[in-house]
Amino acid sequence: MSLVVDLFSIVAIGAGVFFFVAGTVGLLRFPDALSRLHALTKADNLGLGLVVLGLLPRSESLLAALKLVAIWALVQLAGATAAQLVGRAVRRKGTAA
Repeated sequence: MSLVVDLFSIVAIGAGVFFFVAGTVGLLRFPDALSRLHALTKADNLGLGLVVLGLLPRSESLLAALKLVAIWALVQLAGATAAQLVGRAVRRKGTAA
């Protein structure tokens, strides 16, 4: 059973890291600020969710697992708020470069 949990954790964390790297590549390669912002927020939210999912079986207690989920939820809220503010500022400025 431990082997299955280990493999699940490795696959989920590895997939999360892949999405973090994909978001970084999107940030560096996309032409304008709005598409960069879109790539970064979507990939990072999914990446962090997969990393948390991979760490949940490794948590020592239910409280530790709830802390991981709470951190993920707070990062979701903060990322959405920051993306909204940056997108609004880009729109007001009138240029997306």
